[in-house]
Amino acid sequence: MELSITARQSLAIPPADPAQRRAPQAALAESAPARGQGAVAFRAVGKTYQSSAGPVQALDAIDLDIAPGSIFGIIGRSGAGKSSLLRTINRLERPTEGQVLVDGVDIATLDDAQLVELRRRIGMIFQHFNLLAAKTVFENVALPLRVAGVPKAQIEARVRELLALVGLQDKAGTYPTRLSGGQKQRVGIARALATGPEILLCDEATSALDPETTQAILQLLRDINRKLGITVILITHEMSVIREIADRVLVLEQGRIAELGEVWKVFGNPAHAATRALLAPLQHGLPDDLQQSLLPDPPPGKHARVLQLGYRGADGLEPDFPRIAAALGGAVRLLHGGVDRIQGHAQGQLLIALQGAATKPDLEKLTQGLQAIAHDIKELGYVAEPEHLH
Repeated sequence: MELSITARQSLAIPPADPAQRRAPQAALAESAPARGQGAVAFRAVGKTYQSSAGPVQALDAIDLDIAPGSIFGIIGRSGAGKSSLLRTINRLERPTEGQVLVDGVDIATLDDAQLVELRRRIGMIFQHFNLLAAKTVFENVALPLRVAGVPKAQIEARVRELLALVGLQDKAGTYPTRLSGGQKQRVGIARALATGPEILLCDEATSALDPETTQAILQLLRDINRKLGITVILITHEMSVIREIADRVLVLEQGRIAELGEVWKVFGNPAHAATRALLAPLQHGLPDDLQQSLLPDPPPGKHARVLQLGYRGADGLEPDFPRIAAALGGAVRLLHGGVDRIQGHAQGQLLIALQGAATKPDLEKLTQGLQAIAHDIKELGYVAEPEHLH
């Protein structure tokens, strides 16, 4: 069963008490665009914690906008301020300075009743699932609806719909201890969607999962984003997760914005040292056997020049081996490397052996304009070639 946008909006559950219900809805309606957009903005947001050693600044001058209906990634090393920033969106953390705006509303101005309404519009899933072990899958998903005073029949229909959405319709009566990690996270996602939120916060949602399960959860989050139009904001320390799912990414370093932009641009041409460090595990390094066989000068006998071709995703430039061979004036053999496609842009590095080039081509020219065969080309050295390759 597919959860429709209409159903999501109609089941954004108000408080049970009608007197409570009117105040937050009226206040938000006066100052915000039409409900259901899910836009988030930070304006000069700072956060300082007091510790025994003195004040610790976790966030400093954060200014950015998150578009409604997008998937936005926040990445950084441990202690960079990711969790602090995420938790300001539902006011689990109060900024020391600046403003956090949800659909144009400064959430610091909300009273307690309005804050309850805001948090029903913002779902959250966690690294360690936070399920109640003594309650079944059905009861865990139903909990926010029971707290909101939703009628029993409505709860039944809503929970069944959500379990179908996350692929757990046959696990309603199962207890969390009998579920795999991926299944527990699916329950967490269903529970987070119970009140029909416009924004879904993901706090290291895949860090406790194996790679295969991570892929399944990311696919589920992508499907939810596309089907329901929910804004998904996730924090992670894994660049592979950002590459897989996000539209835009913020790189945090010591509480400050190190880099911000479309994922393919940040991955293809990282400008900050923190970004390059986070991307390092995804790079195709030079294998040991090739490193050991590289020579600075041409060896006697048959040999080839080793070139590294880099692709950053810009200008539609992609590896084209016939064109590369023609431009370099010799036979080309792939030694190592890989190219990914991120948001339709080819990025990565290739190591090639250039055999039999009559002259030494001007590599700098081959990175420019219509002559370009790669965004950057480096000469790494020479390797001896086995006779059978000639």
